[in-house]
Amino acid sequence: MSALWLRRTAARFLLPVLLGACGEGTGGPTSPVPADDEVPRSLPAGFSSLPTHQGNPLTPEGVSLGRWLFYSPSLSSTGQVSCATCHPQARAFADETPLTQHGVSGRPLARHTPALINLAWVGELFWDGGVKNLESLSLAPLTHPDELGQADLSALLERLASQPEAVRRFEAAFGPDGLNLSNLLRALAQFQRTLVSADSRYDRWRRGEPGGVLSTQEQEGFALVQRHCVSCHGSELFTDNAFHNNGLDAQFGSGTEVTRGRGRVTQNAADDGLYKTPTLRNVTRSAPYMHDGRFATLDQVLEHYRHGMVASATLDPFFQRSPVSPGLNLEDREKVAILAFLEALTDESFLTDSRLGPPEAE
Repeated sequence: MSALWLRRTAARFLLPVLLGACGEGTGGPTSPVPADDEVPRSLPAGFSSLPTHQGNPLTPEGVSLGRWLFYSPSLSSTGQVSCATCHPQARAFADETPLTQHGVSGRPLARHTPALINLAWVGELFWDGGVKNLESLSLAPLTHPDELGQADLSALLERLASQPEAVRRFEAAFGPDGLNLSNLLRALAQFQRTLVSADSRYDRWRRGEPGGVLSTQEQEGFALVQRHCVSCHGSELFTDNAFHNNGLDAQFGSGTEVTRGRGRVTQNAADDGLYKTPTLRNVTRSAPYMHDGRFATLDQVLEHYRHGMVASATLDPFFQRSPVSPGLNLEDREKVAILAFLEALTDESFLTDSRLGPPEAE
């Protein structure tokens, strides 16, 4: 979706009803994880609390409503597509196709569906950072003609108001007059903040917990990731939440063309070809890879960094190896070790936890 389209959508729908109600930015104070069955109990090493939006604190009822909405096909214009259609839990809330055609139009999207992992710590969202916080994140897929296709949000709210279960859930979360667009977006944001992945073998190893065992090869792979990948995949989140040009293409689009990357949001040529760093957590389950899903396997990804990177004006300096071609110096054995370590970042509880899956009838 284009940055221009996002700005027009925000101006038409979001600014009047959302910004005043939900506060500004991603910040707000961090709050302890609420003690209820709807939120994660494990956090990455070194983290003691789950960030929350100042105007949208987590509540059990709000998270429950957001979960119900996330899995409800009622949000789509056809009544057949939900957020989870393109974000299935078993694939780390990513999609298995490079450019999904699972939306209401059946047309392929312009970019690969990103995984939804540890979004509570993410600032600018989407591959190009076109959205600033989780409270506004869902507006774009809701209204995009190839995703959920809700051109008329008033009709969506009327449809929800005709469903007793929807009314009950909104009232429980936000009070008697709670069924409105602002609260719909708030609830989805609350649920997505609870999509915390921090219980892989690596996490248990870092925290010294039972089951936290890494083989010698996996520990070597971890050391190699720290040496070669930390400039983009640093911290316990395994992402810097920033934007980089990692040598995929030599030429980029102009204006608001999708191939411009971050540059089409900032309209700064220095940002052309830069894309959001995805987390490495659950990366073995979230194939395909890159903003356009061009790589089917992690082996292909590492081969790109070894031998396939191309130079351009905005290539991240970390990859430049003048006078030779850009890339990383990885031996075959080191590549195998990195692949082994990446498997240790798989969090089976995140992929299977029923609290993050479709809600049962209540």
